[in-house]
Amino acid sequence: MKKFNLLAAMVAIILLGVSACNDKDDPEPAPPTMTGITITGDEKAYEATISFSEGVYSNNDKTGDLTKESFTVTVDGGSATMVDYTVAHTAGESSAKINVEMSDYISGDETLAVSPATATSIYNAAAKPMSTDQRQEGALDGNTLIITDNGDGTGTTTWTSNNTYILDGLVFVNDGQTLTIEAGTIIKGRAGQGENASALIVARGGKIMAEGTAELPIIFTAEADDLAGSVADLDDGLWGGVIVLGAAKLNTVPGEQQIEGIPQTEERGFYGGTNDEDDSGILRYISIRHGGTDIGEGNEINGLTLGGVGSKTVIEYIEVISNKDDGVEFFGGTPQLNNIIVAFCGDDSYDYDQGYRGNGQFWAAIQGFDRGDRLGEHDGGTDPETGEPYATPMIYNVTYLGRGDGAGKRVITFRDNAGGHYANSIFYSQEKGIDIELLTGECSYTRFGEEDLTLKNNLFYHITADPIFIVSAADDVDPIVAEEANGVVAEYFTTAMNEIYDPGFTVTESVFNIIPTNDVSANMASVPADSFFQSVNYKGAFEPGKNWAEGWTLVSKYMSN
Repeated sequence: MKKFNLLAAMVAIILLGVSACNDKDDPEPAPPTMTGITITGDEKAYEATISFSEGVYSNNDKTGDLTKESFTVTVDGGSATMVDYTVAHTAGESSAKINVEMSDYISGDETLAVSPATATSIYNAAAKPMSTDQRQEGALDGNTLIITDNGDGTGTTTWTSNNTYILDGLVFVNDGQTLTIEAGTIIKGRAGQGENASALIVARGGKIMAEGTAELPIIFTAEADDLAGSVADLDDGLWGGVIVLGAAKLNTVPGEQQIEGIPQTEERGFYGGTNDEDDSGILRYISIRHGGTDIGEGNEINGLTLGGVGSKTVIEYIEVISNKDDGVEFFGGTPQLNNIIVAFCGDDSYDYDQGYRGNGQFWAAIQGFDRGDRLGEHDGGTDPETGEPYATPMIYNVTYLGRGDGAGKRVITFRDNAGGHYANSIFYSQEKGIDIELLTGECSYTRFGEEDLTLKNNLFYHITADPIFIVSAADDVDPIVAEEANGVVAEYFTTAMNEIYDPGFTVTESVFNIIPTNDVSANMASVPADSFFQSVNYKGAFEPGKNWAEGWTLVSKYMSN
Protein backbone atom coordinates (compact mmCIF):
# COMPACT_ATOMS: atom_id res chain seq x y z
CA MET A 1 0.00 0.00 0.00
CA LYS A 2 2.84 2.43 0.85
CA LYS A 3 4.45 1.63 -2.50
CA PHE A 4 1.19 2.41 -4.28
CA ASN A 5 0.80 5.74 -2.49
CA LEU A 6 4.37 6.66 -3.29
CA LEU A 7 3.84 5.80 -6.95
CA ALA A 8 0.63 7.87 -7.11
CA ALA A 9 2.40 10.84 -5.57
CA MET A 10 5.20 10.62 -8.10
CA VAL A 11 2.68 10.48 -10.99
CA ALA A 12 0.88 13.53 -9.59
CA ILE A 13 4.13 15.46 -9.38
CA ILE A 14 5.00 14.55 -12.97
CA LEU A 15 1.54 15.56 -14.24
CA LEU A 16 1.76 18.80 -12.33
CA GLY A 17 5.12 19.50 -13.98
CA VAL A 18 3.76 18.68 -17.43
CA SER A 19 0.79 20.96 -16.78
CA ALA A 20 3.12 23.73 -15.70
CA CYS A 21 5.21 23.27 -18.85
CA ASN A 22 2.10 23.35 -21.03
CA ASP A 23 1.00 26.53 -19.28
CA LYS A 24 4.30 28.11 -20.20
CA ASP A 25 3.95 26.93 -23.84
CA ASP A 26 0.46 28.51 -24.19
CA PRO A 27 0.75 32.28 -23.74
CA GLU A 28 -2.08 34.26 -22.24
CA PRO A 29 -4.50 35.41 -24.98
CA ALA A 30 -4.10 39.08 -25.78
CA PRO A 31 -7.02 41.49 -25.44
CA PRO A 32 -8.51 43.04 -28.57
CA THR A 33 -7.37 46.47 -29.76
CA MET A 34 -8.64 49.28 -31.97
CA THR A 35 -6.49 49.46 -35.09
CA GLY A 36 -7.92 52.34 -37.10
CA ILE A 37 -10.67 54.82 -37.88
CA THR A 38 -12.05 56.03 -41.22
CA ILE A 39 -14.43 59.00 -41.23
CA THR A 40 -16.72 60.06 -44.05
CA GLY A 41 -19.58 62.52 -43.97
CA ASP A 42 -21.59 65.37 -45.45
CA GLU A 43 -21.13 68.23 -42.99
CA LYS A 44 -23.89 67.38 -40.48
CA ALA A 45 -23.83 63.58 -40.59
CA TYR A 46 -20.70 61.46 -40.30
CA GLU A 47 -19.88 57.77 -40.41
CA ALA A 48 -16.85 56.56 -38.48
CA THR A 49 -15.70 53.01 -39.25
CA ILE A 50 -13.71 51.56 -36.35
CA SER A 51 -11.42 48.64 -37.13
CA PHE A 52 -10.40 46.05 -34.53
CA SER A 53 -7.51 43.61 -34.36
CA GLU A 54 -9.98 40.71 -34.42
CA GLY A 55 -13.67 39.92 -34.19
CA VAL A 56 -15.33 41.44 -31.13
CA TYR A 57 -18.47 40.97 -28.99
CA SER A 58 -20.39 42.84 -26.33
CA ASN A 59 -20.41 39.75 -24.05
CA ASN A 60 -17.62 37.50 -22.78
CA ASP A 61 -19.23 34.34 -24.18
CA LYS A 62 -18.76 35.20 -27.89
CA THR A 63 -22.25 36.73 -28.20
CA GLY A 64 -23.70 40.18 -28.54
CA ASP A 65 -23.48 43.00 -31.09
CA LEU A 66 -21.68 46.16 -30.04
CA THR A 67 -24.15 48.94 -29.32
CA LYS A 68 -24.16 52.60 -28.37
CA GLU A 69 -23.45 51.52 -24.79
CA SER A 70 -20.20 49.86 -25.92
CA PHE A 71 -18.46 53.15 -26.76
CA THR A 72 -17.66 56.59 -25.51
CA VAL A 73 -17.87 58.99 -28.44
CA THR A 74 -16.89 62.66 -28.20
CA VAL A 75 -16.43 65.60 -30.54
CA ASP A 76 -13.98 68.27 -29.41
CA GLY A 77 -12.94 71.61 -30.89
CA GLY A 78 -14.63 73.78 -33.48
CA SER A 79 -18.11 75.24 -33.33
CA ALA A 80 -20.41 72.27 -34.03
CA THR A 81 -21.43 69.84 -31.30
CA MET A 82 -22.58 66.24 -31.41
CA VAL A 83 -26.32 65.73 -31.09
CA ASP A 84 -26.38 61.93 -30.96
CA TYR A 85 -24.81 58.78 -32.37
CA THR A 86 -25.81 55.22 -33.27
CA VAL A 87 -23.77 52.04 -33.70
CA ALA A 88 -24.04 49.28 -36.30
CA HIS A 89 -22.17 46.02 -35.64
CA THR A 90 -22.64 42.27 -35.90
CA ALA A 91 -21.19 39.98 -33.23
CA GLY A 92 -17.82 38.59 -34.30
CA GLU A 93 -17.07 41.19 -36.97
CA SER A 94 -13.80 43.15 -36.84
CA SER A 95 -15.30 46.56 -37.58
CA ALA A 96 -18.17 48.71 -36.38
CA LYS A 97 -19.83 51.79 -37.86
CA ILE A 98 -20.65 54.76 -35.67
CA ASN A 99 -23.05 57.27 -37.22
CA VAL A 100 -22.77 60.73 -35.69
CA GLU A 101 -25.29 63.57 -36.00
CA MET A 102 -23.92 67.09 -35.62
CA SER A 103 -25.78 70.21 -34.47
CA ASP A 104 -24.53 72.40 -37.30
CA TYR A 105 -22.11 72.60 -40.21
CA ILE A 106 -18.63 72.01 -38.90
CA SER A 107 -15.92 74.66 -38.88
CA GLY A 108 -13.16 72.22 -39.80
CA ASP A 109 -11.52 72.13 -36.38
CA GLU A 110 -13.64 69.34 -34.89
CA THR A 111 -12.12 65.99 -33.87
CA LEU A 112 -14.11 62.81 -33.34
CA ALA A 113 -12.76 60.42 -30.68
CA VAL A 114 -13.91 56.87 -29.91
CA SER A 115 -12.97 54.58 -27.00
CA PRO A 116 -14.57 51.64 -25.12
CA ALA A 117 -17.26 52.81 -22.69
CA THR A 118 -16.00 50.58 -19.86
CA ALA A 119 -13.43 47.89 -19.20
CA THR A 120 -16.14 45.26 -19.79
CA SER A 121 -17.94 46.60 -22.85
CA ILE A 122 -15.93 44.94 -25.68
CA TYR A 123 -14.59 41.37 -25.67
CA ASN A 124 -12.79 39.05 -28.07
CA ALA A 125 -13.52 35.34 -28.60
CA ALA A 126 -11.16 34.45 -25.77
CA ALA A 127 -13.27 36.52 -23.35
CA LYS A 128 -10.54 39.12 -22.99
CA PRO A 129 -11.90 42.66 -22.54
CA MET A 130 -10.60 45.71 -24.38
CA SER A 131 -8.79 48.25 -22.24
CA THR A 132 -10.35 51.69 -21.87
CA ASP A 133 -6.94 53.08 -22.86
CA GLN A 134 -7.76 52.14 -26.47
CA ARG A 135 -8.69 55.24 -28.48
CA GLN A 136 -9.06 56.25 -32.11
CA GLU A 137 -9.67 59.77 -33.34
CA GLY A 138 -9.95 61.62 -36.62
CA ALA A 139 -10.78 65.03 -38.02
CA LEU A 140 -14.22 66.06 -39.23
CA ASP A 141 -13.12 68.02 -42.26
CA GLY A 142 -16.51 68.40 -43.86
CA ASN A 143 -15.10 67.43 -47.25
CA THR A 144 -16.25 63.85 -47.81
CA LEU A 145 -19.67 63.31 -49.39
CA ILE A 146 -21.15 59.86 -49.96
CA ILE A 147 -22.95 59.64 -53.32
CA THR A 148 -25.58 56.93 -53.72
CA ASP A 149 -28.16 56.46 -56.46
CA ASN A 150 -31.65 55.23 -55.70
CA GLY A 151 -32.70 55.68 -59.31
CA ASP A 152 -32.90 59.46 -59.28
CA GLY A 153 -29.31 59.90 -60.52
CA THR A 154 -27.10 62.74 -59.41
CA GLY A 155 -29.59 65.41 -60.39
CA THR A 156 -28.39 68.61 -62.05
CA THR A 157 -25.71 69.63 -59.61
CA THR A 158 -22.09 70.71 -59.16
CA TRP A 159 -19.38 68.75 -57.39
CA THR A 160 -16.89 71.21 -55.95
CA SER A 161 -13.18 70.91 -55.32
CA ASN A 162 -13.46 71.55 -51.56
CA ASN A 163 -15.20 68.19 -51.21
CA THR A 164 -14.17 64.59 -51.85
CA TYR A 165 -16.98 62.51 -53.36
CA ILE A 166 -17.33 58.79 -52.63
CA LEU A 167 -19.27 56.78 -55.22
CA ASP A 168 -21.21 54.16 -53.26
CA GLY A 169 -22.34 51.79 -55.99
CA LEU A 170 -23.31 52.68 -59.55
CA VAL A 171 -24.07 56.39 -59.79
CA PHE A 172 -25.82 57.72 -62.92
CA VAL A 173 -26.22 61.12 -64.48
CA ASN A 174 -29.72 60.53 -65.75
CA ASP A 175 -31.30 61.63 -69.02
CA GLY A 176 -31.85 65.39 -68.80
CA GLN A 177 -29.42 65.93 -65.90
CA THR A 178 -26.09 67.77 -66.00
CA LEU A 179 -23.29 66.98 -63.58
CA THR A 180 -20.67 69.73 -63.36
CA ILE A 181 -17.34 68.86 -61.72
CA GLU A 182 -14.95 71.65 -60.74
CA ALA A 183 -11.24 71.54 -61.52
CA GLY A 184 -9.27 69.86 -58.76
CA THR A 185 -12.14 67.71 -57.49
CA ILE A 186 -11.42 64.20 -56.20
CA ILE A 187 -13.97 61.43 -56.84
CA LYS A 188 -13.41 58.03 -55.27
CA GLY A 189 -15.15 54.73 -55.91
CA ARG A 190 -15.90 52.31 -53.11
CA ALA A 191 -14.59 48.78 -53.38
CA GLY A 192 -17.07 46.12 -54.34
CA GLN A 193 -17.60 43.35 -56.85
CA GLY A 194 -20.66 42.35 -58.83
CA GLU A 195 -23.80 44.26 -57.87
CA ASN A 196 -21.76 46.22 -55.33
CA ALA A 197 -19.40 47.71 -57.92
CA SER A 198 -18.96 51.49 -57.96
CA ALA A 199 -18.78 53.59 -61.13
CA LEU A 200 -19.91 56.89 -62.60
CA ILE A 201 -22.18 56.47 -65.63
CA VAL A 202 -23.39 59.32 -67.79
CA ALA A 203 -26.62 57.92 -69.21
CA ARG A 204 -27.83 58.62 -72.72
CA GLY A 205 -29.30 62.13 -72.64
CA GLY A 206 -27.30 63.11 -69.57
CA LYS A 207 -24.31 65.47 -69.56
CA ILE A 208 -21.06 65.73 -67.67
CA MET A 209 -19.14 69.01 -67.57
CA ALA A 210 -15.84 67.93 -65.99
CA GLU A 211 -13.25 70.56 -66.84
CA GLY A 212 -9.99 70.12 -64.99
CA THR A 213 -6.73 71.88 -65.78
CA ALA A 214 -3.08 70.83 -65.93
CA GLU A 215 -2.61 72.49 -62.52
CA LEU A 216 -5.89 71.15 -61.07
CA PRO A 217 -6.85 67.85 -62.73
CA ILE A 218 -10.00 66.00 -61.78
CA ILE A 219 -9.03 62.63 -60.30
CA PHE A 220 -11.15 59.48 -60.23
CA THR A 221 -9.60 56.84 -57.98
CA ALA A 222 -10.32 54.22 -55.32
CA GLU A 223 -11.70 55.08 -51.90
CA ALA A 224 -8.57 53.65 -50.28
CA ASP A 225 -6.32 56.03 -52.21
CA ASP A 226 -5.13 59.01 -50.15
CA LEU A 227 -3.05 60.19 -53.16
CA ALA A 228 0.01 59.95 -50.92
CA GLY A 229 1.03 56.30 -51.25
CA SER A 230 -1.71 54.41 -49.42
CA VAL A 231 -2.43 52.57 -52.70
CA ALA A 232 0.43 51.28 -54.83
CA ASP A 233 0.63 52.78 -58.31
CA LEU A 234 0.00 49.42 -59.97
CA ASP A 235 -2.97 48.31 -57.84
CA ASP A 236 -6.02 47.70 -60.03
CA GLY A 237 -9.60 46.49 -59.80
CA LEU A 238 -10.26 48.59 -56.68
CA TRP A 239 -13.44 50.21 -58.09
CA GLY A 240 -15.22 50.51 -61.44
CA GLY A 241 -14.53 53.35 -63.86
CA VAL A 242 -16.15 56.11 -65.92
CA ILE A 243 -18.80 55.25 -68.52
CA VAL A 244 -20.32 57.73 -70.98
CA LEU A 245 -23.33 56.70 -73.08
CA GLY A 246 -24.73 58.58 -76.07
CA ALA A 247 -27.16 58.43 -78.98
CA ALA A 248 -24.74 58.14 -81.92
CA LYS A 249 -25.08 55.35 -84.46
CA LEU A 250 -23.85 51.78 -84.00
CA ASN A 251 -23.55 49.09 -86.69
CA THR A 252 -25.38 46.47 -84.64
CA VAL A 253 -28.83 44.96 -84.89
CA PRO A 254 -30.70 46.32 -83.01
CA GLY A 255 -29.16 49.80 -83.10
CA GLU A 256 -29.46 50.22 -79.34
CA GLN A 257 -27.41 48.10 -76.99
CA GLN A 258 -26.84 47.59 -73.26
CA ILE A 259 -23.34 48.62 -72.21
CA GLU A 260 -20.98 46.02 -70.81
CA GLY A 261 -19.62 46.51 -67.32
CA ILE A 262 -22.93 47.17 -65.56
CA PRO A 263 -25.86 44.80 -64.84
CA GLN A 264 -27.99 44.00 -67.90
CA THR A 265 -31.12 44.77 -65.87
CA GLU A 266 -30.19 48.46 -65.54
CA GLU A 267 -32.47 50.38 -67.93
CA ARG A 268 -30.21 53.44 -67.90
CA GLY A 269 -27.43 51.38 -69.47
CA PHE A 270 -28.66 51.65 -73.08
CA TYR A 271 -26.67 53.48 -75.74
CA GLY A 272 -26.86 54.10 -79.48
CA GLY A 273 -29.25 55.91 -81.79
CA THR A 274 -29.12 58.08 -84.90
CA ASN A 275 -27.47 61.33 -83.76
CA ASP A 276 -23.78 61.20 -84.66
CA GLU A 277 -23.37 64.77 -83.37
CA ASP A 278 -24.71 63.89 -79.93
CA ASP A 279 -23.22 65.93 -77.08
CA SER A 280 -22.53 64.22 -73.74
CA GLY A 281 -20.52 67.17 -72.37
CA ILE A 282 -16.85 67.74 -71.61
CA LEU A 283 -14.11 65.58 -70.10
CA ARG A 284 -10.85 67.55 -69.85
CA TYR A 285 -7.74 66.92 -67.73
CA ILE A 286 -9.08 63.79 -66.07
CA SER A 287 -7.00 61.08 -64.38
CA ILE A 288 -8.74 57.70 -63.92
CA ARG A 289 -6.82 55.38 -61.61
CA HIS A 290 -6.96 51.83 -60.17
CA GLY A 291 -10.30 50.81 -61.74
CA GLY A 292 -11.67 47.74 -63.45
CA THR A 293 -13.60 45.95 -60.73
CA ASP A 294 -15.17 42.64 -61.79
CA ILE A 295 -18.97 42.68 -61.97
CA GLY A 296 -19.12 38.94 -62.58
CA GLU A 297 -17.79 36.12 -64.77
CA GLY A 298 -14.64 38.00 -65.71
CA ASN A 299 -16.57 41.07 -66.93
CA GLU A 300 -14.54 44.04 -65.74
CA ILE A 301 -15.27 47.73 -66.21
CA ASN A 302 -12.92 49.64 -68.51
CA GLY A 303 -11.14 52.75 -67.35
CA LEU A 304 -13.09 54.94 -69.76
CA THR A 305 -15.99 53.39 -71.67
CA LEU A 306 -17.63 55.30 -74.53
CA GLY A 307 -20.87 53.81 -75.83
CA GLY A 308 -22.50 55.51 -78.79
CA VAL A 309 -20.90 58.83 -77.90
CA GLY A 310 -21.29 61.64 -80.42
CA SER A 311 -18.80 63.99 -82.06
CA LYS A 312 -19.80 67.10 -80.12
CA THR A 313 -18.62 65.55 -76.86
CA VAL A 314 -15.24 67.02 -75.87
CA ILE A 315 -12.74 64.44 -74.58
CA GLU A 316 -9.15 65.59 -74.17
CA TYR A 317 -6.22 65.25 -71.80
CA ILE A 318 -7.30 61.98 -70.22
CA GLU A 319 -5.17 59.50 -68.28
CA VAL A 320 -6.19 55.91 -67.56
CA ILE A 321 -3.65 54.12 -65.38
CA SER A 322 -3.62 50.69 -63.73
CA ASN A 323 -7.04 49.56 -64.88
CA LYS A 324 -7.69 45.84 -64.63
CA ASP A 325 -9.34 45.65 -68.06
CA ASP A 326 -8.97 47.94 -71.10
CA GLY A 327 -7.81 51.52 -70.91
CA VAL A 328 -10.29 53.15 -73.32
CA GLU A 329 -12.99 51.18 -75.12
CA PHE A 330 -15.25 52.54 -77.86
CA PHE A 331 -18.61 50.99 -78.71
CA GLY A 332 -19.60 52.60 -82.01
CA GLY A 333 -20.34 56.29 -82.24
CA THR A 334 -18.19 59.18 -83.37
CA PRO A 335 -16.34 60.56 -80.31
CA GLN A 336 -13.23 62.66 -80.94
CA LEU A 337 -10.35 62.31 -78.48
CA ASN A 338 -7.02 64.07 -78.27
CA ASN A 339 -4.11 63.89 -75.81
CA ILE A 340 -4.98 60.55 -74.21
CA ILE A 341 -2.53 58.39 -72.27
CA VAL A 342 -3.15 54.80 -71.11
CA ALA A 343 -0.62 53.03 -68.89
CA PHE A 344 -0.13 49.68 -67.16
CA CYS A 345 -3.60 48.30 -67.89
CA GLY A 346 -4.37 44.61 -67.67
CA ASP A 347 -5.87 44.09 -71.12
CA ASP A 348 -5.87 46.23 -74.27
CA SER A 349 -4.89 49.87 -74.29
CA TYR A 350 -7.38 51.04 -76.96
CA ASP A 351 -10.28 48.81 -78.00
CA TYR A 352 -13.01 49.65 -80.49
CA ASP A 353 -16.07 47.81 -81.77
CA GLN A 354 -19.56 48.25 -83.25
CA GLY A 355 -18.60 50.72 -85.97
CA TYR A 356 -16.51 53.35 -84.19
CA ARG A 357 -15.94 56.23 -86.66
CA GLY A 358 -14.48 59.03 -84.57
CA ASN A 359 -11.21 60.93 -84.72
CA GLY A 360 -8.13 60.65 -82.55
CA GLN A 361 -4.84 62.48 -82.24
CA PHE A 362 -1.98 62.37 -79.75
CA TRP A 363 -2.83 59.02 -78.16
CA ALA A 364 -0.19 57.29 -76.05
CA ALA A 365 -0.09 53.78 -74.63
CA ILE A 366 2.53 52.43 -72.23
CA GLN A 367 2.72 48.75 -71.36
CA GLY A 368 5.04 47.75 -68.57
CA PHE A 369 5.51 45.66 -65.45
CA ASP A 370 4.30 42.55 -67.36
CA ARG A 371 0.85 44.04 -67.97
CA GLY A 372 -1.23 44.41 -71.08
CA ASP A 373 -2.36 42.48 -74.13
CA ARG A 374 -2.73 44.33 -77.44
CA LEU A 375 -1.95 48.01 -77.73
CA GLY A 376 -4.94 48.19 -80.08
CA GLU A 377 -7.75 45.65 -80.40
CA HIS A 378 -9.90 46.86 -83.28
CA ASP A 379 -13.13 45.06 -84.12
CA GLY A 380 -15.62 46.11 -86.76
CA GLY A 381 -18.96 44.65 -85.75
CA THR A 382 -20.49 42.11 -83.42
CA ASP A 383 -23.97 41.27 -84.70
CA PRO A 384 -23.52 41.24 -87.62
CA GLU A 385 -19.76 41.48 -88.09
CA THR A 386 -20.33 43.05 -91.51
CA GLY A 387 -22.76 45.67 -90.23
CA GLU A 388 -22.60 49.24 -91.50
CA PRO A 389 -21.37 51.88 -90.97
CA TYR A 390 -17.92 50.32 -90.96
CA ALA A 391 -15.41 51.04 -88.22
CA THR A 392 -13.14 53.59 -89.91
CA PRO A 393 -11.74 56.01 -87.29
CA MET A 394 -9.02 58.48 -88.30
CA ILE A 395 -6.15 58.16 -85.77
CA TYR A 396 -3.03 60.31 -86.11
CA ASN A 397 0.08 60.88 -84.00
CA VAL A 398 -0.04 57.95 -81.61
CA THR A 399 2.84 56.52 -79.61
CA TYR A 400 2.33 52.90 -78.59
CA LEU A 401 4.98 51.33 -76.34
CA GLY A 402 4.70 47.57 -75.91
CA ARG A 403 6.08 44.89 -73.61
CA GLY A 404 8.98 43.91 -75.84
CA ASP A 405 10.33 40.67 -77.20
CA GLY A 406 9.31 37.53 -75.30
CA ALA A 407 5.91 38.71 -74.09
CA GLY A 408 4.14 37.40 -77.20
CA LYS A 409 1.91 40.47 -77.59
CA ARG A 410 0.74 42.34 -80.68
CA VAL A 411 0.83 45.97 -81.65
CA ILE A 412 -2.65 46.02 -83.24
CA THR A 413 -5.22 43.48 -84.41
CA PHE A 414 -7.86 44.40 -87.02
CA ARG A 415 -10.69 41.87 -87.18
CA ASP A 416 -14.46 41.42 -87.50
CA ASN A 417 -14.44 43.59 -90.64
CA ALA A 418 -12.79 46.52 -88.86
CA GLY A 419 -11.13 49.27 -90.79
CA GLY A 420 -9.34 52.32 -89.46
CA HIS A 421 -6.59 54.74 -90.41
CA TYR A 422 -3.29 55.25 -88.59
CA ALA A 423 -0.72 57.79 -89.76
CA ASN A 424 2.27 59.79 -88.44
CA SER A 425 2.59 57.42 -85.50
CA ILE A 426 5.29 55.55 -83.59
CA PHE A 427 5.03 51.88 -82.62
CA TYR A 428 7.81 50.69 -80.33
CA SER A 429 8.96 47.48 -78.63
CA GLN A 430 6.56 44.60 -79.20
CA GLU A 431 7.10 40.99 -80.22
CA LYS A 432 4.35 40.84 -82.83
CA GLY A 433 3.34 43.51 -85.30
CA ILE A 434 0.00 44.34 -86.93
CA ASP A 435 -2.30 41.57 -88.15
CA ILE A 436 -5.32 41.90 -90.42
CA GLU A 437 -7.98 39.19 -90.30
CA LEU A 438 -8.54 37.27 -93.53
CA LEU A 439 -11.76 35.29 -93.95
CA THR A 440 -13.40 33.64 -96.96
CA GLY A 441 -16.06 36.36 -96.87
CA GLU A 442 -16.11 40.08 -96.03
CA CYS A 443 -13.45 40.86 -93.44
CA SER A 444 -10.80 43.35 -92.35
CA TYR A 445 -8.67 42.36 -95.33
CA THR A 446 -11.64 43.46 -97.46
CA ARG A 447 -11.56 46.83 -95.69
CA PHE A 448 -7.81 46.99 -96.44
CA GLY A 449 -8.42 46.27 -100.10
CA GLU A 450 -11.03 49.01 -100.32
CA GLU A 451 -8.77 51.47 -98.46
CA ASP A 452 -11.02 51.64 -95.41
CA LEU A 453 -7.95 50.37 -93.52
CA THR A 454 -4.68 52.25 -94.01
CA LEU A 455 -1.37 52.42 -92.16
CA LYS A 456 0.72 55.23 -93.61
CA ASN A 457 3.86 57.19 -92.78
CA ASN A 458 4.45 55.47 -89.44
CA LEU A 459 7.64 54.57 -87.56
CA PHE A 460 8.32 51.12 -86.12
CA TYR A 461 11.22 50.15 -83.89
CA HIS A 462 12.12 47.10 -81.80
CA ILE A 463 9.27 45.10 -83.36
CA THR A 464 10.51 41.51 -83.43
CA ALA A 465 8.13 40.24 -86.11
CA ASP A 466 9.32 40.15 -89.70
CA PRO A 467 7.32 41.09 -91.68
CA ILE A 468 5.60 43.58 -89.36
CA PHE A 469 2.33 43.52 -91.36
CA ILE A 470 0.66 40.11 -91.79
CA VAL A 471 -2.76 38.61 -92.34
CA SER A 472 -4.36 36.31 -89.82
CA ALA A 473 -6.13 33.76 -91.97
CA ALA A 474 -9.04 31.60 -90.84
CA ASP A 475 -8.63 27.84 -91.09
CA ASP A 476 -10.89 27.57 -94.15
CA VAL A 477 -8.94 30.13 -96.20
CA ASP A 478 -7.00 28.60 -99.11
CA PRO A 479 -3.29 28.63 -98.12
CA ILE A 480 -2.37 30.03 -101.53
CA VAL A 481 -4.81 32.95 -101.01
CA ALA A 482 -3.36 33.56 -97.54
CA GLU A 483 0.19 33.52 -98.90
CA GLU A 484 -0.71 36.04 -101.60
CA ALA A 485 -2.42 38.29 -99.06
CA ASN A 486 0.61 38.17 -96.79
CA GLY A 487 2.77 39.25 -99.69
CA VAL A 488 0.46 42.18 -100.44
CA VAL A 489 0.45 43.55 -96.88
CA ALA A 490 4.18 42.98 -96.45
CA GLU A 491 4.89 45.02 -99.58
CA TYR A 492 2.38 47.65 -98.43
CA PHE A 493 4.57 48.40 -95.41
CA THR A 494 7.08 50.10 -97.70
CA THR A 495 4.79 51.52 -100.37
CA ALA A 496 2.71 53.23 -97.66
CA MET A 497 5.86 55.05 -96.49
CA ASN A 498 6.25 53.19 -93.19
CA GLU A 499 9.80 52.93 -91.81
CA ILE A 500 11.89 51.11 -89.25
CA TYR A 501 13.51 53.99 -87.36
CA ASP A 502 14.69 54.72 -83.81
CA PRO A 503 12.78 57.66 -82.26
CA GLY A 504 15.24 57.84 -79.39
CA PHE A 505 13.15 56.69 -76.45
CA THR A 506 14.63 55.68 -73.09
CA VAL A 507 12.93 52.52 -71.87
CA THR A 508 14.03 50.29 -68.99
CA GLU A 509 12.20 48.04 -66.55
CA SER A 510 10.91 51.09 -64.66
CA VAL A 511 11.45 54.06 -66.99
CA PHE A 512 9.15 54.67 -69.95
CA ASN A 513 10.32 57.92 -71.50
CA ILE A 514 8.50 58.10 -74.83
CA ILE A 515 9.50 61.66 -75.64
CA PRO A 516 11.55 61.47 -78.88
CA THR A 517 15.18 62.57 -78.78
CA ASN A 518 15.82 61.81 -82.45
CA ASP A 519 14.38 63.69 -85.40
CA VAL A 520 10.87 62.39 -86.11
CA SER A 521 9.78 65.13 -88.51
CA ALA A 522 10.52 63.49 -91.87
CA ASN A 523 8.08 61.84 -94.24
CA MET A 524 4.87 63.28 -92.77
CA ALA A 525 1.39 62.49 -94.07
CA SER A 526 -1.08 65.36 -94.39
CA VAL A 527 -3.76 65.40 -91.70
CA PRO A 528 -7.42 65.21 -92.76
CA ALA A 529 -9.20 68.42 -93.68
CA ASP A 530 -11.09 68.49 -90.40
CA SER A 531 -10.93 71.24 -87.78
CA PHE A 532 -10.36 68.61 -85.10
CA PHE A 533 -6.86 67.74 -86.33
CA GLN A 534 -3.74 69.79 -85.69
CA SER A 535 -1.06 69.93 -88.36
CA VAL A 536 2.27 69.29 -86.61
CA ASN A 537 5.81 68.58 -87.82
CA TYR A 538 6.50 65.45 -85.74
CA LYS A 539 5.36 61.86 -85.55
CA GLY A 540 3.96 60.33 -82.40
CA ALA A 541 1.98 61.69 -79.49
CA PHE A 542 4.74 63.97 -78.11
CA GLU A 543 6.74 66.74 -79.66
CA PRO A 544 10.46 66.24 -78.99
CA GLY A 545 11.41 67.98 -75.76
CA LYS A 546 7.82 68.50 -74.62
CA ASN A 547 5.54 66.40 -72.40
CA TRP A 548 1.88 67.37 -72.24
CA ALA A 549 1.34 64.63 -69.61
CA GLU A 550 3.79 66.20 -67.14
CA GLY A 551 2.47 66.91 -63.66
CA TRP A 552 -1.24 66.16 -63.92
CA THR A 553 -0.83 62.43 -64.63
CA LEU A 554 0.37 59.69 -62.31
CA VAL A 555 2.29 58.01 -65.14
CA SER A 556 4.42 61.08 -65.82
CA LYS A 557 6.74 60.16 -62.96
CA TYR A 558 7.66 57.01 -64.93
CA MET A 559 8.47 59.07 -68.01
CA SER A 560 11.59 60.69 -66.54
CA ASN A 561 15.04 59.17 -67.00
